[in-house]
Amino acid sequence: MPVAPSTAQRRLLHRRALDVQVFARDDGLFDVEASLTDTKTHDVPLAGEARRAGDPIHEMRLLLTVDTQLTITAATSETRWMPYPGACDDHADAYARLVGLSLMKGFRQAVQERLAGTRGCTHLTELCQVLPTAVIQAFAGSVIDTREGDAAGNPPFQLDRCHALRRDGAVVAKFYPRWHLSASEPAATAS
Repeated sequence: MPVAPSTAQRRLLHRRALDVQVFARDDGLFDVEASLTDTKTHDVPLAGEARRAGDPIHEMRLLLTVDTQLTITAATSETRWMPYPGACDDHADAYARLVGLSLMKGFRQAVQERLAGTRGCTHLTELCQVLPTAVIQAFAGSVIDTREGDAAGNPPFQLDRCHALRRDGAVVAKFYPRWHLSASEPAATAS
């Protein structure tokens, strides 16, 4: 049952904004700039001082370089606004540990193994979780063929990865008829 919008008066307390931008470079690589910004609509005491309404509580960025196979070739982070200067930004270059990971295979689990808890920053590590789908969206239709599949005859990567793109569903039947399976054919489970 859908949730009806509340008729109660509401007051915004907190906003978290995520932004991911992907840039093609002239050397064939791609730069990924991901940011997380937290702001409050009221002054808050923070580390013995008042943080003014609208000033960021957190403003952090992940900066990655990836190749056409979605392998991270360079990674770093920067923290511009934080609750505890000198502590929040004292994780050295922990996010360089992302180098060598593939955004397509096992990325989220590898991030947790390398950076969860005190090995990294909670917010930057959470920001990592949106990177695979954001970069895939940037690559879709230009770097990654989303219509014909790969050279080995496998279907386009996005099929069977969400409910709308089930290979036995109506969307695939209409827009990807070559890859449509009848309800009686088993679909491969995407990993």
